[in-house]
This record gives sequence, structure tokens and C-alpha cells, in this order.
Amino acid sequence: MESKTDSITHVTTKTWDAEVLRSNLPVFVDFWAEWCGPCRMVGPAVEQVGKIMSGKIKVAKLNVDENQQIAMKYGIQSIPALILFKGGKEVGRTIGAAPKETYMKFIENSLKA
Repeated sequence: MESKTDSITHVTTKTWDAEVLRSNLPVFVDFWAEWCGPCRMVGPAVEQVGKIMSGKIKVAKLNVDENQQIAMKYGIQSIPALILFKGGKEVGRTIGAAPKETYMKFIENSLKA
């Protein structure tokens, strides 16, 4: 089930290639799970990043319990894990909860590299 809030695209194994790998914009993907407390804490920060950087990047969330193939493919071993993709390639990865400012700086630095 794919759904979209104003600033977040919820991706699945089926929509992964189209929404993330073939996106014209860089995509910041939040790998999360329903039962993960820190994941729920970063949700609002990730959403704010999506609003602030709208038009510059796409922000997506992938539920690792429902989409284990993708999580395994990218070696996700602890969540929240946030990966930035550009042109279908991983350009940066950060693990664990952080405030929105940290994610903004991470994205800017990763895109400069």
C-alpha cells in the first residue's frame, strides 16, 4: 500500500524502483518499523525535512517489516536508518534518531560530495 502525505512518500518493494531509484530528485529514505520507539521519534523531524526541502529532494519512508527484501538489500541492521539516494545510488547513510537540523546538514553534505 503506497500512500503519500504532503511531504512523505510511503514506498514498498513494488514502488521502490520507480519512487527511489528512478527519481529525478535525490531521495531521503527513512527505514523504520511500527514497533520502533526511536523511529516514531524521528517521524516528525523527517516530515519537517520533507516540507522544508520540498522540490529539492523527495522524502520517503519504508516499513522494514513489510518490505524485508529492500531492507536486506541495503544491509539495514538497526533502525531508524536513513539513506540518501541520488541517481539510483546511495550517497549517504545515517543511523539513529537525530533532530531535523542534523538531517538537513547530513543531506546538504551528502549532496555536495
